[in-house]
Amino acid sequence: MLPLSSWPLAERQRIIGVFTDIDDTLTTHQAITPDALQALADLKAAGLAVIPITGRPVGWCEPHALGDAARGVPRWSVDAMVAENGGVAFVPDSLKQIDLQPGYQLGKQLSKAYYADAASRSVNWLKMQQVAQRVLREVPGAAISRDAAGRETDIAIDYAEHVLLPPDKVAQVVALMQSEGMQATVSSIHINGWYGTHNKLEAARWMVRLLFDCTLDNELDHWVYVGDSTNDQLMFEHFPHSIGVANIHRFDAQLLHWPRYEAPSERGAGFAEVARAILEARDA
Repeated sequence: MLPLSSWPLAERQRIIGVFTDIDDTLTTHQAITPDALQALADLKAAGLAVIPITGRPVGWCEPHALGDAARGVPRWSVDAMVAENGGVAFVPDSLKQIDLQPGYQLGKQLSKAYYADAASRSVNWLKMQQVAQRVLREVPGAAISRDAAGRETDIAIDYAEHVLLPPDKVAQVVALMQSEGMQATVSSIHINGWYGTHNKLEAARWMVRLLFDCTLDNELDHWVYVGDSTNDQLMFEHFPHSIGVANIHRFDAQLLHWPRYEAPSERGAGFAEVARAILEARDA
């Protein structure tokens, strides 16, 4: 990785949109900090597209996509928010797309879009619950993530949020999911498993196509991805402008594909530094 300060000015000036992970990239100790929240707002105010893509469940994302004053959750300044590694997303309710469902939160309307059709999701849900029970039986110490109630298109095993699993047990869970034909990935806190062809990269393509009627692969040089862990590797590999916040070094031993650049700071502070690098280039 190169330091963020090495990112050429001319390349930063071409950026029109930002994809970002959430846990330990935007958030710090599972909450967004004021500097990261302001960074989102500043990027949007400057006219950039901002789209978080996370392994968190759609139920967890809903108050952040809409804001929830009763719970003290501020609304994030984003164009869309993709949950469950691309299985489901919140998108503007003005969009018309097959399999959109109305959502609700404090009277504000939004649209929930699914990557797969309802029949496929129903079949996959039953299969995933069976795999989850197998994990609990066969991997000592494994536990379903506490945010499981908000999940619709994947399952998550906690290994670093409320439960600590050693690396060999994490690898065992991943292998078990894969043996059942699932996709499996490891974030900074959870092991996620799902059926289907979606992933973070396919989600990014989906969002650019849905929101902007463009093909992401034709304009990758105008987008940046920010992440922090092994489940961001596909994005690091694919995006010429990819950046890791400094806590990515937690995964030095597991990474096969690294981001191009590294922010000086960890988590939300690192994301804020990335936003400043982009915005300062616009003013240069």
